[in-house]
Amino acid sequence: MNDTVIPLRALVEKWLAPTRATPAHVVRTGRMAITRARYVRLEGAISSRRLTIVFFRNGTGSWDVFPPDEQVPAMSARF
Repeated sequence: MNDTVIPLRALVEKWLAPTRATPAHVVRTGRMAITRARYVRLEGAISSRRLTIVFFRNGTGSWDVFPPDEQVPAMSARF
């Protein structure tokens, strides 16, 4: 398991590579209805084409482009 916390700024630099000419803008922030996980929707431009990416915060505090798994109740039996 990877314990490295990836900050949102690092992902924005990686995916959108903002500059003064093509900055990245936060379009929306909030929480997902079911899992209550935080998300940030960012908009930028790559090769003069508009790109929108949604980043999700997972349970370890890292940000990712994939939403976190929903935690569901589980039962198990011990023998």
